[in-house]
Amino acid sequence: MNLADWIGRTEILHDLAAPAPLGGLAATLDHAEPPWTAGEVPPLGHWLYFLPRALQRDIAADGHPHKGGFLPPVELPRRMWAGGEFTFTVPIPVGAAITRRSTIADVTEKTGRSGPMVFVRVEHEISTGSGSALTETHHIVYRAAPRPGDAPPPPEAAPAGAAWRRTVRPDIVLLFRYSALTFNGHRIHYDRDYCRDVEGYPGLIVHGPLIATLLMDLFLRHNSGARVTGFRFRAKRPLFDIHPFEVCGRPVPGGAELWAVDHQGDLAMSAEVEAA
Repeated sequence: MNLADWIGRTEILHDLAAPAPLGGLAATLDHAEPPWTAGEVPPLGHWLYFLPRALQRDIAADGHPHKGGFLPPVELPRRMWAGGEFTFTVPIPVGAAITRRSTIADVTEKTGRSGPMVFVRVEHEISTGSGSALTETHHIVYRAAPRPGDAPPPPEAAPAGAAWRRTVRPDIVLLFRYSALTFNGHRIHYDRDYCRDVEGYPGLIVHGPLIATLLMDLFLRHNSGARVTGFRFRAKRPLFDIHPFEVCGRPVPGGAELWAVDHQGDLAMSAEVEAA
């Protein structure tokens, strides 16, 4: 099978920017009154729409749908959200009909220190009846299962000088609620026995999109009324429910620099916001 044959594949989905998921997101982020503009889908709130709807009989042992379909059927067992870039053109009104056009832009196979890897880049465009509202580049990495004795990647130092800082305690309820909001059945976020005994992780994994959403939320908490025009994030190392972590940030010209650090102070995710 030539995975490059999937390059150029396109998928078009339709949805409605309903208010109910946004209320669930606000509650999950611990907001009685959310800091985003009323009547609009907040930045990264589009992740609550266009959700997978695989039939129960089509779910694999890990809780994900069986491989194939739109994404290439990569045989490597670990699939991770490595990062993304976003351009927000106009806000999406709550209640608007929305369309997402997704295209597989690239599939690259490599071999790294930990073994074979496959990188997939997907381009999304989300539009309303008025035209394009936002674009997203989604970076996915597939990896082999860890081998006995494999050392974790060396830690990366987090930036110093945070102007904003918030401690997050990622218990199983938080992870379950976000999985429910995004209809994500992957067992690494709620099944501790599977996560430890099959995937080899020390605890439940905090969703990459949830960490990115918490970083965006930190910016909005300290910049009420700002119009976000761009966002970029890169996952550096996983976070687990067995330890608290911090989301941090500081203003820079034209936006903000944001990052998440684990309980040892190592960088888990970096991000940049562009805002008017």
